Amino acid sequence: MKIIAIGRNYAAHAKELNNAIPTKPVIFLKPETAVLKDNKPFYIPDFSTDIHYELEVVLKICKEGKHIAEKFAANYYDEIGLGIDFTARDIQGELKEKGLPWELAKAFDNSAAISTFSPKAEFGDPYQLQFELQVNQETRQNGHTSNLLFSFEKIIAFVSQYITLKKGDLIFTGTPEGVGQVKQGDHLEAWLQGKPLLNFHIK
Repeated sequence: MKIIAIGRNYAAHAKELNNAIPTKPVIFLKPETAVLKDNKPFYIPDFSTDIHYELEVVLKICKEGKHIAEKFAANYYDEIGLGIDFTARDIQGELKEKGLPWELAKAFDNSAAISTFSPKAEFGDPYQLQFELQVNQETRQNGHTSNLLFSFEKIIAFVSQYITLKKGDLIFTGTPEGVGQVKQGDHLEAWLQGKPLLNFHIK
């Protein structure tokens, strides 16, 4: 299982980090060891002093595919959940300044918190999904999939031209504006279409 994540897929988030709005999907990977599930606590690593949360809708791939046509891409995921892409923003800034890859800032252990997944049919139109993150009962992110720059089908088709997708792979589809730093003691809760999916603490 691999995690494929999409950067800068909501225009407002790209702008809040002073990044250019991309003309094609921005891709990075996280290893299986990044997965944090079952609402287990996230422990701030000792190599960073600026870990940020990024709430995202996550797709679960249901069958193997490569060179997938966009018109067929919806057949390649069957479940939807939520995830938090934890990012070491201080390390990411250093790497970007040097033109280096982001892996140390994005792919570290437990950096991909994931919820349980539900059949996509439960949610109806995938481009009418509202998702929300609260930190200590205060709303920090409130996203809507109608604002995606690249659709789920576009992402799947694009990625599959380079990387074979396999059953069980996860695709983090991008975060809306409102990202911020987590601190020890924070309580994170997240909902998708009003359904509570994430509820855990920062240690």
